[in-house]
Amino acid sequence: MPTLPWVTPNPAPPYGQVVVMASRFEVRSLTDVPRFFLKSLSAWRQVRSASGAFGASLIALPTQRTFFTLSAWENRDALYAYARAEPHRSIMTGLRTTMRTSTFTFWDASVEQLPLTWDEAKRRLAEQEQADVIEGDTLA
Repeated sequence: MPTLPWVTPNPAPPYGQVVVMASRFEVRSLTDVPRFFLKSLSAWRQVRSASGAFGASLIALPTQRTFFTLSAWENRDALYAYARAEPHRSIMTGLRTTMRTSTFTFWDASVEQLPLTWDEAKRRLAEQEQADVIEGDTLA
């Protein structure tokens, strides 16, 4: 299981809150895995120099066609600026057709909780996936 460990692009202030985002992506087929992985490495390089990024990690489970991201940001504006900037913006649009599912969850955390743990992120993602299923059933 390739894991890119937590990196700290910018030091967080000694106290305060951060915005956390965790994501889970599943690609449609094993043939999509190499492309998704290479593109995710490009986004990884971008986050390492992104303004307002206080930390990030990535887990790749290639045989399960699944990828996880976890990041902490100064605020939502910094997170959204990263998502809109190149190459991330083109990566998101270019990979849409390869995606089977994707889940995103956001929460606030204290800077004292950095670096974040994958256990917490995966728990929150599972809760979000369940909520998305229930919401989908309601909308159907």
